[in-house]
Amino acid sequence: MQSIVMDSEEVEGDRYPMLGILKKIIGDSNERDVKKLYKRVEKINALEPAIQALSDEELRGKTDEFKQRLANGETLDDILYEAFAVCREAGRRVHSMRHYDVQLIGGMVLHEGKIAEMRTGEGKTLVATLPVYLNALAGRGVHVITVNEYLAARDAEEMGQIYNFLGLTWAVNLNGMSPDEKRAAYAADITYGTNNEFGFDYLRDNMVLYKEQMVQRPLYYCMVDEVDSILVDEARTPLIISGEAEKSTELYKVAARFAQRLQEEKHYTIDIKANSVAMTEAGVAEVERAFNIDNLYDNDHILLNHHVNVALKARALMKRDIDYVVDNGEIVIVDEFTGRLMQGRRYSDGLHQAIEAKEGLVVQNESMTLATITLQNYFRMYEKLGGMTGTAKTEEEEFQKIYGLYVVVVPTNKPVIREDKPDAIYKSEQGKYRAVVEDVEKHYKLGRPVLVGTTSIEKSELIASLLKRKGIPHEVLNAKQHAREAEIVSMAGRKGAITIATNMAGRGTDIKLGEGVAEIGGLHIIGTERHESRRIDNQLRGRAGRQGDPGSSQFFISLQDELMRKFGAENIMGMMDRLGMEEDMPIESRMVSRAIEASQKRVEGANFDMRRNVLQYDDVMNQQRTVIYKQRLDVLEAETLRDVVIGMIMSHVERLVDIHCPDEVVEEEWELDALLAHCNGSFLHEGQLDKKDIWGKDREEIIALFRELVERLYTERESLMDEAEFREFEKVVVLRAVDSKWMDHIDAMDQFRQGIHLRAYGQTDPLREYQMEGFEMFNEMIATIEEEVATYIMKATIGNNLERQEVAKGQAIISSDEPAPKKPQRRQEPKVGRNDPCYCGSGKKHKNCCGQED
Repeated sequence: MQSIVMDSEEVEGDRYPMLGILKKIIGDSNERDVKKLYKRVEKINALEPAIQALSDEELRGKTDEFKQRLANGETLDDILYEAFAVCREAGRRVHSMRHYDVQLIGGMVLHEGKIAEMRTGEGKTLVATLPVYLNALAGRGVHVITVNEYLAARDAEEMGQIYNFLGLTWAVNLNGMSPDEKRAAYAADITYGTNNEFGFDYLRDNMVLYKEQMVQRPLYYCMVDEVDSILVDEARTPLIISGEAEKSTELYKVAARFAQRLQEEKHYTIDIKANSVAMTEAGVAEVERAFNIDNLYDNDHILLNHHVNVALKARALMKRDIDYVVDNGEIVIVDEFTGRLMQGRRYSDGLHQAIEAKEGLVVQNESMTLATITLQNYFRMYEKLGGMTGTAKTEEEEFQKIYGLYVVVVPTNKPVIREDKPDAIYKSEQGKYRAVVEDVEKHYKLGRPVLVGTTSIEKSELIASLLKRKGIPHEVLNAKQHAREAEIVSMAGRKGAITIATNMAGRGTDIKLGEGVAEIGGLHIIGTERHESRRIDNQLRGRAGRQGDPGSSQFFISLQDELMRKFGAENIMGMMDRLGMEEDMPIESRMVSRAIEASQKRVEGANFDMRRNVLQYDDVMNQQRTVIYKQRLDVLEAETLRDVVIGMIMSHVERLVDIHCPDEVVEEEWELDALLAHCNGSFLHEGQLDKKDIWGKDREEIIALFRELVERLYTERESLMDEAEFREFEKVVVLRAVDSKWMDHIDAMDQFRQGIHLRAYGQTDPLREYQMEGFEMFNEMIATIEEEVATYIMKATIGNNLERQEVAKGQAIISSDEPAPKKPQRRQEPKVGRNDPCYCGSGKKHKNCCGQED
């Protein structure tokens, strides 16, 4: 089958002579970096004779010597040459594998916190031992990340023998391990695992109730294998801890009906300025009577207290067609400043559900998201991050802008002699697939192994069926079993082997040529379609030509392929029609190949923009998450929270003083009654402070008086029980408030994020709006945490609040574009018979009251 060659290959220097001259003058930055590293390699090589002369025991003793030198003030860079020489010698003794000079270069690149681009077959797994050993000497834990658990276990088992020989410990962090097993894995000098598992462990650690339950150490050095797959391809996938929230939608309806019975001034007071409502002691007593409980502020009744409070706020403060509207059965918030509808925004802390119950609408389920983080933000938390892959240069801009990682292309140990043929372009898919089968058959008859790369499982099965008709034996690789995948790929270089695989299959496993294959041309790669990313295409090509082996590659493309349809295949199709070309006659055109690469660059740029957009939004949450997790850890580690809690109470007080006693208003017009009513409703008991006590005082004097009173009352609370028990009581209250409010805040921010794009229609920047309003929402959450802590610390019955409780049970999931199935809500209130007295306190039978059908 003849092909029409439309143009000849042009040398870049010939086409752009000034570019060639400029390169000669300034040099190539990558080349300069590599030259510098080669000079350091010479120093490592110079140590080799002395290191080889050491006995096994003396070589192992070097590890202790390095640790001692680090303890005495030397840095990792000070001991790098010797440590690399020791690790190289250990590799030679344990596995008969001596690191090549280019592998030493790769190791130094990784140690410097950069990305080493190394071709397939250059021994990346062995390269990793150099920076991993060096950084593990610091005793702070090194994490080695791979794309799946099979590869993690395989690499750990193989390279772990080197670490054992040198006196270091290693472990594998697997899904399904118990917390104790994970804690032991993270305590090792070197821990292998997958990106998802490390990320989920981080989230779970920030949900524990006791510091001893945490499994990770502070994040120090991370070495990521297949770094492009993990930090680019999976970067938009957030990790989510999802669970069943301890909130019942039914209880919102009960609380809404109960709130209708309460009377203003008698049972509750309204603070319009603070936009809050507070129950009086008579109101608290009414709740306790109606629901037949002893103390509303006991741990067992936190849920009920919350629902009654938000139901009161929904009834007394939130006005229909002023604060919100009902639109198509949904509550839509009205912006108080502009009057516009704020699509996508939901009130947090259960207020939105309370309004839905008040209006008789369907009460939406509470969010199930307890904790979430993107992989981008997780990996940016490491002090030092390095990675390696066969293809990274095409994504260098993204690595630099998102992670601050520079890419260094490491030379191959032997020259690459693979022949990369021009793309063969066909009019139709049928013509293309016939040509692919013919090409496979041609090489099969020669005995050459062939790897056919496809973009989907569907396409791989189509080609398999075509080969079956021709009677050509073949293997089809799917990604369902990682161990089987590696086995198939490892045998794909044997004589006559035909392997069909998706483009991403078999990463991390080399294809080694079988006996006699090199003499007949090596492995032949066939790409059946161009991927949107040049990097994926390069990965497929890179399967052939490892370590100086011969090989070849060619892509077969049709004008009906998805990528071609996206980017102007009509012009080429018209030209082929004018030339009267047959379906089976290809064009081999460098011009078309360059046009395809230009299209791929545009798609890569668009994908980068989408990932960066996701990150910009997650950065808002990340700043908030960092604050909350830091404060939460401080709570777990603190021996006493007295100063923290008093500080939270006083922050609440100062906020109320700012509202009711503003600087710009004369003292005679200050709302002292409202200030006292709010304080009595939240953290004081009636009679503990009177209006005459604060009359005539300025703002600072009022705040000082409150501080003196709070500290005295707090001391009285402390004296009621054993100090250790009171310290535990503090932690119970603070952790409960932080965890429940943070979970509600995640829900509110997520709902807000879903609808924020609509702001663009109002000629506003959605990201800026999200940043500004997200900051306001965070401050509001902090205020609700401080008020809840103040209330429960000062009013709860201490003896019944000494058990730390999870806000909700969590389950790790990886987000996808598909909506997660709704989990059934667990009933939180006791089941009441239809003829039993209704638990709202009305005196009616349940079937005639809250049990009626809505």
